[in-house]
Order: sequence, then structure tokens, then C-alpha cells
Amino acid sequence: MENTGGLDILVLAVHPDDAELSCGGTILKHVAMGRKVGVVDLTRGELGTRGTPETREAEARDAGEILGLTVRENLAMRDGFFRNDEAHQLKIIEVIRRYRPEIVITNALHDRHPDHGRAGNLVNDAVFLAGLVKIATEEGGRPQLPHRPRLLLQFIQDYYIKPDIVVDVSDHWEQKVAAIKAFRSQFHNESYTEKEPQTYISTPDFLRYIEARGREYGKYIGAKYAEGYTCRRLLGVDDLFALK
Repeated sequence: MENTGGLDILVLAVHPDDAELSCGGTILKHVAMGRKVGVVDLTRGELGTRGTPETREAEARDAGEILGLTVRENLAMRDGFFRNDEAHQLKIIEVIRRYRPEIVITNALHDRHPDHGRAGNLVNDAVFLAGLVKIATEEGGRPQLPHRPRLLLQFIQDYYIKPDIVVDVSDHWEQKVAAIKAFRSQFHNESYTEKEPQTYISTPDFLRYIEARGREYGKYIGAKYAEGYTCRRLLGVDDLFALK
């Protein structure tokens, strides 16, 4: 998953597996269209009850292969304790300027897990700041050029949030589920035999909930499955017939 240039879509997700759960179908759909998509996980998920940072890193690699990512990396911020401050904003700015995506997708702005909202707001701030000329960042000893993506979306996670847009991912749902199940330590997977505590997300019911959410969003656009997103600004289209 080596990057060979700029990305069309960059997913900035706080925990390994957030991208797979919330926008895996959207990633797969755009990769199938020939778009370059990358995921940068902010933390290693080291506070998770099950698994270890090392197992989750291996799982993220496996999931990335299933998704067809151009690049996946991890910023190793402190799980649970990162902040929306200058130091962390600069890390995100450097990533945005490195990959120069047209579209950024990130965490929900308010959710059950406090990391989700904090990460969503961190990325929202960094996306704006990445376009400011007077903020200097470097890579490999060379100055980076400013870059502001043209669109920033937040995916929807545990809490129900009415989406501003939904994306039909029906043709890619089974592959999305396979990418989720690549995180064998986190979600119900009969091949995972380690003796660990059961958690909210490790039960079979959690995957049924993910399917139910996908079916619910799909219903509104006449699709079997869809993924929903919010946006802090008004969205526009130039072709009404492209809308479902």
C-alpha cells in the first residue's frame, strides 16, 4: 500500500477499524471506480479491551488489502488522551499536505466514544488550517505547500445522526463486512480463539446492528445498503438527475 502520488480520498480515523465500520463501502466503491483512497489512523487503539496494538496493526494491514487502499499509516497519537491542540493539528496538517486529497472523511463530531468527537473536531480544524500559507510544515527537510481539500465529511458511528448525504454501497457490502472481520480481535469472528473479555463490539449482535444501519440508510434511496455522512457546510450538485 505505497502511495504513488496524491490521493482522491483521505480517511482520517481515530481508531484502527473506524474506517472499515463507518465508510468501508464508500472506500470500496471509489477504489472500484479507479480512485486512490488512503486511511491514516490517528491512534493504535491501545486502550481497547481486546487485542494489542501489535495485533491491531496487523489486522489493519489485512483490512487495508481487502479495501484496496493506496496507503495506510498510523500517527500513533495517544489513544484516549490526544488533544485538539497545536501539536496534534500540525501532525494532521502535515498528512493533508503530503497526500493532498480532494476529499477528507473523518469521525463523527459527537458520539458514544469521546475520542470520536474529539478527533472529528481536530480534523475539521486541521483541514482549514492546512490551507493557510503562513503555517509552515516540512517533510524530509523541504517545506510543504498549503492544501485545503474541497470537501470534508464526517461519517456516522454509534449514535444515530440524520445524514446530510448517503452513498449506495450495496454492491460492496459483503467486502466491507470482510474488511471489518479482518479485525479478528475486535469483532465476532469464530476463527479468533484467544480467551478475552466479551465487549459491546465483539458480540454477533454488533455486526447485526451495523447491517441494520446500512439497510436503514439504504431504504431512503431505494438501495439495499448505504452509508451516511454529515457535512458542516451546504452541499451542492450540478446535475439534479444524479440525485436518487
